[in-house]
Amino acid sequence: MTTVKQILDKKGYQVWTITADRSVYDALRLMGEKEIGALAVVEGDAVVGILSERDYARKVVLKGKTSRETLVQEIMTHPVLTVGLQESVAECMTLMTDKRIRHLPVLDNGKLIGMISQGDLVKSIIDEQQFIIGQLENYIAR
Repeated sequence: MTTVKQILDKKGYQVWTITADRSVYDALRLMGEKEIGALAVVEGDAVVGILSERDYARKVVLKGKTSRETLVQEIMTHPVLTVGLQESVAECMTLMTDKRIRHLPVLDNGKLIGMISQGDLVKSIIDEQQFIIGQLENYIAR
């Protein structure tokens, strides 16, 4: 089974972060620029939360707040669930499904080294299934 490390080796280890004292507007601007759906919220080297588009929709827009005046710390999800490099795709999918989350920060020895999304996991599953189908087709064609 594919691991988080294998996904990040393909996808890359780039992770975008923001601090809890920044405005939600700053976070949204960064997410838009980087075309991502979530940011890890950090304090020094520690991951203290995660901010997603879902947090914005539910905790700012629907509550009549403004993104320029609301701080990340007011709406971020915390404590944040994280995974390590050796977790499998199945373990991550189970965690995401059970907790109804779409993004998982990846830690190695307590240090943030990447972020995976449900989309990354689905792509990995599809790639693995296509590989198996190809192998079976080659076997049958012999």
